Amino acid sequence: MLRKTVFALTSLLLAVPLWAAEPVELRLGDQKGNMRAQLEAADALQNLPYRIHWAEFPAAAPLAEALNAGAIDAGVIGDAPLLFALASGAQVKAIAVNKNDPYGTALLVPKQSSLQSAADLKGKRIATGRGSIGHYVALKALDSVGLTAKDVDFRFLGPVDAKMALANGSVDAWATWEPYTALAEVNGEARVLVNGRGLSSGNSFIAATDQALADPAKRAALQDYLQRLSQAQVWAYEHLDSFSQTLAKIIGFPVAAARLQFERRQLRWQAVDSQVITEQQETADFYQAQGLISRKLDVAPTFDRSFSVNAPAPAALAKQP
Repeated sequence: MLRKTVFALTSLLLAVPLWAAEPVELRLGDQKGNMRAQLEAADALQNLPYRIHWAEFPAAAPLAEALNAGAIDAGVIGDAPLLFALASGAQVKAIAVNKNDPYGTALLVPKQSSLQSAADLKGKRIATGRGSIGHYVALKALDSVGLTAKDVDFRFLGPVDAKMALANGSVDAWATWEPYTALAEVNGEARVLVNGRGLSSGNSFIAATDQALADPAKRAALQDYLQRLSQAQVWAYEHLDSFSQTLAKIIGFPVAAARLQFERRQLRWQAVDSQVITEQQETADFYQAQGLISRKLDVAPTFDRSFSVNAPAPAALAKQP
């Protein structure tokens, strides 16, 4: 009788999913509350069958370093920083893409600056993060008017130091991204000299380490997380007022700036498709032509197309001005 009871209990335990016995933990890297704010505002983190450990980063570069070191399992990262991470040997793959209007990936100048176009940047000092989406848009803006990196003086700084450098006149322009662009505009500290439309694909990704993707429990958790995230983003656009309040608290920005940057980005999570891979290859080829990547990078193997995204298009997306 005892033997039959032990056998029955053992069979029951084996039939229970792994995370029911010991919940798997996802270590997720976020940038300025990007993902977490949407999930919390939409109450999308209720009844999770896994745990989340959040790590917030001020920019993509340190997040990419954490991915490369295996300190986090996955994180949100722009197309250009992801390429730099891959070129440096990071064992990661993009599992979903967040399409957006790239207006806010821009070059900012002080409101009273005499600069009026990208051509005026010749000989000027530009602050940005090395390998950031701001760096990429700055290079594309220069290229669009026949200039190269040799025609300007890049100062590679993090967002806080770059903002200060622009304010005190140590640099002439700052190539940055949202929500920093919106904050500078709302505070009246700077204006957009060149925006990212026509220069950037507007793609950002959830990138996960190969190690996490090889773990069946973490892989299942990532798929569930991605679905919750995509649905929460739809909710956020349909409840802009309440979401903006939550986002502002998490990132420590004024509500007006938090709302502006989110509203005009028109974000939507999608599964990776051939067009996304083509756009990423074009970005990689541009970086190689600029000498920032030493060899041609084939981006196709750096995507995992097995993840799905099932969320409707937000019905309440605001129109651009």
